[in-house]
Amino acid sequence: MTRLRYALVGSGSRAQMYLTAIAETHSDVAELVAWTDTNTGRQDWSLAQHAGLGSPVRFEPDQLGAAIAEHAVDRVIITSPDFTHADYIVTSLEAGADVVVEKPLTVNEEGVRRIADAAERTGGDVTITFNYRYSPRNSELKRVIASGEIGEVTSVHFEWVLDTAHGADYFRRWHREKDKSGGLLIHKASHHFDLVGWWIADVPTRVYASGGLRFYGAENAARRGLGPRPERGTTDSPLRDSFSLDLRSDPTWKGLYLDQEQHDGYLRDRDVFDPGITIEDNLALTVDYARGSTMSYSLNAHSPWEGYTVAVNGTLGRAELTVIERGSVLVDEQGRTVVDPSARPDLVADDTQRPVGERLVVQKHFQPAREVPIPEGTGGHGGGDAVLLRDVFIGRQPDPLGRTADWSDGVRSMVVGLAGNRSLETGQAVRISDLDLGSAGSALAGVAS
Repeated sequence: MTRLRYALVGSGSRAQMYLTAIAETHSDVAELVAWTDTNTGRQDWSLAQHAGLGSPVRFEPDQLGAAIAEHAVDRVIITSPDFTHADYIVTSLEAGADVVVEKPLTVNEEGVRRIADAAERTGGDVTITFNYRYSPRNSELKRVIASGEIGEVTSVHFEWVLDTAHGADYFRRWHREKDKSGGLLIHKASHHFDLVGWWIADVPTRVYASGGLRFYGAENAARRGLGPRPERGTTDSPLRDSFSLDLRSDPTWKGLYLDQEQHDGYLRDRDVFDPGITIEDNLALTVDYARGSTMSYSLNAHSPWEGYTVAVNGTLGRAELTVIERGSVLVDEQGRTVVDPSARPDLVADDTQRPVGERLVVQKHFQPAREVPIPEGTGGHGGGDAVLLRDVFIGRQPDPLGRTADWSDGVRSMVVGLAGNRSLETGQAVRISDLDLGSAGSALAGVAS
């Protein structure tokens, strides 16, 4: 069987899923021929973890186009920081390679315009990896809505809570700078906005947002009288607490980040109560959709538990999905906890009072409620990662749910965040049509598949 030739941009934590797939699960259809990272130490560590990778050629990040040509690269996987996505996507397409990119597609309107122009001009394929579409629980909700059982959708309520391990982690890393991540409305919530657009097969038209930095950051710490704090979590200082992430406590964190600081000075464990954090930790949105439905959405990044609740109201009834990914954040004597419970459910300790689980309930008007069985998913992100990787490396399988997403889906997901960020700045509702999207606006002319 012919193997596709891949290049990889970025070898941090998210890249490991793809490296494992290439080195092991899908080694019969994929080979890594070239890769790059601004930190060569992360490449060294990653190569040592994945013996099946062979000896991919290294190149400088600004030489991506030349590397694609020189090594006959078919597809480029992009797992670099969000603000770099547009450059790497455009370069890859113009050099003749297709693209697989982690969400979000990009972080601003300019990036959207450039990607849309390059995709239309070159005819290249851009796959954005919305793994939550593939989670069995989310797929079942899609089936319920698509079946017409609850009728025409009139409104959606969506609440997502990030806990004081996972939510806090966005305030330790580069994500804390809004110009790099777009804030949580772009980096994190594009997942959620994609789900809603996909569930109800509709596109957003107007957004009103409210929120701010109300828990993390130096000003909030001072207001609550928290006192002096260590500059980073990897320390033996008596000032460290449960918000401090010790990179020495996990071999992956240590190998990917702590041991590689010598190369670029990047700190993965900064204090969440630092000054200079520019993203929000509490957000609420009202979103109107083209067919007439409305979504109320909220995101909190300092909850004691993690998960989400979705209620979809229709003309014939209501569907409710409740997911608990971690019932409480418990830190052991070494200061260890799982940062992202959705990515590593196998390592999450259960909470007897709020047990990990999921439940989908449908109730039609004038009828009793019924619980919809959810097929068991295994692995990261509710069982979505493995199925997504199959589609990425083997090819899109027949799927009436349309779970594979391209750049236009990426645009539809992130325009809610773009409009939301503008609404936060102006205090006014923002129409999607007022965003400067260029030819990418065509992605909003129809509904999602």
